[in-house]
Amino acid sequence: MDQLLRVQNFTVSGDGFGAGENQSFERPFGHADPGEMFAWAGATASWPMRTDPGGSRGLDDYFTRDFARNIGAEIMGRNKFGPQRGPWEDHSWRGWWGDEPPFHTPVFVMTHHERPSFTLSDTTFHFVGGDPATVLEQARDAAGSKDVRLGGGATTIRQFLDADLVDTMHVVVSPVQLGSGVRLWESPDELLDRFHLEVVPSPSGVAHHLFWRR
Repeated sequence: MDQLLRVQNFTVSGDGFGAGENQSFERPFGHADPGEMFAWAGATASWPMRTDPGGSRGLDDYFTRDFARNIGAEIMGRNKFGPQRGPWEDHSWRGWWGDEPPFHTPVFVMTHHERPSFTLSDTTFHFVGGDPATVLEQARDAAGSKDVRLGGGATTIRQFLDADLVDTMHVVVSPVQLGSGVRLWESPDELLDRFHLEVVPSPSGVAHHLFWRR
């Protein structure tokens, strides 16, 4: 089977924003509260950062568990990696995730300002320029026979959608309203010319939107 480019567990607000405004070191999602946006995943038994036993089972847990299935590489935008803009002033920033990033694969960070690759635990970060198709080719080579996950943020996902490179998407719509920020869509109906869509509501209050190519 061909390698797929998959969006997995990407969460947006009810009004279509993947992050708020004014991102900073202290607030990776700007004025959006990640505790509210991602509560659906954090409450599950399979949430990787869980430090206490328990957690919910069921639909949300299934998708949380499915995040890493058959993924051999990840692509992300620079704003997902960190809040800096422009040339790198130093190379001490190594992402939001500490010494044990949750990716466990090569990660390709799209940027106009390249820097040397580095490895933390079992994750190697590569900083690459080029258009979406070029970056996807690099990620597919690194992924071997597995799929590539398109991790976000919303601007990066839109770039790959506009280039018609995305095969499947799982987008979680939270009831939170942000009002402004980095928008994925005005409405998921925008994508129905290219994708089938099934919406599955969850008892947690979110709705799982599953897209696959027509």
